[in-house]
Amino acid sequence: MAHHYRGKHNWRSRRLGERLLDALLLGGLVAATSYTLGLHGKLSVTRHEIELPTERRLARPLRIAFASDFHAGPTTHPKIFRDLFRAIDQEKPDLLLLGGDFVSYKAGYARAFIDDLAACKPALGKFAVFGNHDLWADDSKLAAMFEQAGVNVLVNRNMRLPAPFESVSICGIDDPWTGEPDVEAAFHSAQPTRIFLTHAPDGLLFTKDIHFDLAFAGHTHGGQIVPPGGKPVVLPHGPLSRRYPYGRFDLEQPCTLIVSRGVGCSTLPVRINADPELVICTVN
Repeated sequence: MAHHYRGKHNWRSRRLGERLLDALLLGGLVAATSYTLGLHGKLSVTRHEIELPTERRLARPLRIAFASDFHAGPTTHPKIFRDLFRAIDQEKPDLLLLGGDFVSYKAGYARAFIDDLAACKPALGKFAVFGNHDLWADDSKLAAMFEQAGVNVLVNRNMRLPAPFESVSICGIDDPWTGEPDVEAAFHSAQPTRIFLTHAPDGLLFTKDIHFDLAFAGHTHGGQIVPPGGKPVVLPHGPLSRRYPYGRFDLEQPCTLIVSRGVGCSTLPVRINADPELVICTVN
């Protein structure tokens, strides 16, 4: 499918910002030191279980891995990606979902994890949406890299899972704020059981009366820097990103939203009380 680079209007200012940040962070040396000192946080696995209505119970439990917000670049040390893919390999999920913001500033930073991503081969496939940072970088280049690594990029479209999960569709939208989200296209002819993939929780603002059972989002980093027992100091823009900053939310539709803290670091190479995570969700 065609992808278009939609961040060109910000190219000059973002290239300047990249060079400045890279200089301040000593070309990744600060991030390496942060990781070594444990200031990237320690990657953990968070587990959830979802029960479908009796009439739509699956043939067997479906194990989903979800990871988001890699932010490959000067603020994130590449060893965190090795930690992530080692954990995915140990968990042996049926499929891998990826929630966007894979790079900061330029698409080429994805080379820090793309080989591990290509080597990861869950039986039912890999699916991704892009986030605002990906669109600001170069989403067309990223799409080519991801597709070569065997990832199905879902920009306002859905894909049906193979048997015995043929009643399940993975439905992904473009980034809610920077992209051009089209939920009608994303859910068009989707199967009865629908898993919604959106970079930010604010993707739910566009769903209106569309039915889905389970949604995954990132974007918030869980605040990234959080006082002990307190609320995040800074959260991304968007009303639902503030309302649903991290964790599991059982909503009225009925449906469930799971918001991940993500993996990498943005702006500063530090996570405090907001450790990186891999989400494992079992759907029954």
